[in-house]
Amino acid sequence: MVVLDAVQAGAHSLAQLTEATGLSRATAHRLAVALEVHRFLAREGDGRWQLGARLAPARADDLLDRAAPVLARLRDVTGESAQLYRRQGDRRVCVAAADLGSGLRDTVPVGAALPMTAGSAAQVLLAFGTGELPDGAAFTPRTLAEVRRRGWAHSVGEREQGVASVSAPVLSTAGDVLAAVSVSGPIERLTRQPGRLHAPAVLAAARELSS
Repeated sequence: MVVLDAVQAGAHSLAQLTEATGLSRATAHRLAVALEVHRFLAREGDGRWQLGARLAPARADDLLDRAAPVLARLRDVTGESAQLYRRQGDRRVCVAAADLGSGLRDTVPVGAALPMTAGSAAQVLLAFGTGELPDGAAFTPRTLAEVRRRGWAHSVGEREQGVASVSAPVLSTAGDVLAAVSVSGPIERLTRQPGRLHAPAVLAAARELSS
């Protein structure tokens, strides 16, 4: 693929990828994100693209390796779908998920890119990351301050009507936010205070992934 070839040739920033491939900025970014989801590319903390675990074993993504069993346990404990999100620019991307097999549920496919303006995972990634509030956000700076204080976030109908969620940060040993782990489902089950039900389980999953 042209984007992968460009990274292997030394194009690491989005601007370099755009120039090297002749693709539009949006198309180059979309293809790079797809390659990241499948672990052919990985992104550094400064946003630069590098070869991923499938092409550079020494850079194996331990977080994604450990995510599947942790998310499966979180799903089984809570009875709700579980996801792992990473921030990519002004979006958050689902990089791993464990869905309920049947019944009323919230399903977020791996690779789905969601806005940073709504949802508990967006709150967590912002609160423990830049802390800057994006235009059109459904929450306030006070919300992010409260998320930092208690260590988790919840949302009710922010991203999608009828859906609630709870999220917590996955942190590096240096305290940097690597991802957000979440559970989501219908408000009928999670209620309008979903944190009371599932914050302990989500925090436990986040700690396990952070370890």
